[in-house]
Amino acid sequence: MNDKIWLSSPHMGGTEQKYVNDAFVENWIAPLGPNVNGFEADLEKYTGVAHAAALSSGTAALHLALILLGVGEGDDVICQSFTFSASANPIVYCNATPVFVDSESDTWNMCPIHLEEAIKERLAQGRKVKAIIPVHLYGMPAKMDEICAIAKKYDIAIVEDAAEGLGSKYKGKPLGAFGKFGVLSFNGNKIITTSGGGALLSDNMADIEKARFLATQARDNAPHYEHTHIGYNYRMSNICAGIGRGQMEVLDDRVNQRRAVHNYYMKELGDISAISFLLEPEGFYSNRWLSCILIDPKHKVKREDLRLALNAENIESRPLWKPMHLQPVFMNYPYYGNGIAETLFNTGLCLPSGSNLSESDLERVVTVIRRLFK
Repeated sequence: MNDKIWLSSPHMGGTEQKYVNDAFVENWIAPLGPNVNGFEADLEKYTGVAHAAALSSGTAALHLALILLGVGEGDDVICQSFTFSASANPIVYCNATPVFVDSESDTWNMCPIHLEEAIKERLAQGRKVKAIIPVHLYGMPAKMDEICAIAKKYDIAIVEDAAEGLGSKYKGKPLGAFGKFGVLSFNGNKIITTSGGGALLSDNMADIEKARFLATQARDNAPHYEHTHIGYNYRMSNICAGIGRGQMEVLDDRVNQRRAVHNYYMKELGDISAISFLLEPEGFYSNRWLSCILIDPKHKVKREDLRLALNAENIESRPLWKPMHLQPVFMNYPYYGNGIAETLFNTGLCLPSGSNLSESDLERVVTVIRRLFK
């Protein structure tokens, strides 16, 4: 059996161990410490956002953002349907109603037309829309000019889910810097990792200070344990942040490597008429976190045929995200769209995309695909 080719595995840069060892030497093992401070400063510098809070996950960051916006029972939060469930779960944590919006075909992200349709209809029903959660799927920026204009028109806060988009840019501006809050993820499969973790970004210092307070069990300033708010155990540890500091040093390299993987697939598979790729519109710069293809539904080879053929060769691939409005747990919530996300799910596949893939790994993937479409 050939060695396993993973979809997107961690890729260390070499200096992570130094930062982790420093934490051991200084006995900064518990949450918080110099690595946390340093990692937050690295994120602020890279994204251009004034303040960052390093947290235990991107989900925690989304949850805190909604809390800081005062989202609660009776409120609506509009969320991209074509995404991972972590984009929507925190809405329900807050006892609010998720309202799902379809994608557009240019970027596969939140459709501005359906977004405004949803807002108008919810407001006509007397509902309060408290936030919009667009997602930069697979590292491709959403149409932020249009989405931001709509949010401003209706005075609705944007919580920008850039969990997959660190290193991507929209018209030269880093993702995570467009909303009232930006959210990042450093899960093990992301472009850089802290083994698990995330961050909340904001230009508002008071909001980030409140997020840090809530994320450390909302302990008030007192010699004993005093609590006037419900808190959460959401802070990143000094050990994990040390990994993150080392990863930040190679982030641009990782983006270049993933973009090279995507370009390789386009070059080697571009002559197969049944396969198409997500292209970058003008002004959009994707980190290409995952390289994805669509298979013409009229072709005899289906998405699942290809996934199983790759799996038989010990190569991991994955269908595109199943839309949230089709998930059993969310299917009774409102949805606005015309089925684009559903079509993407039915015909799309994520190919191995790690920055540590060798040329022989990529050749193996392409060989299986070309053989199936021959």
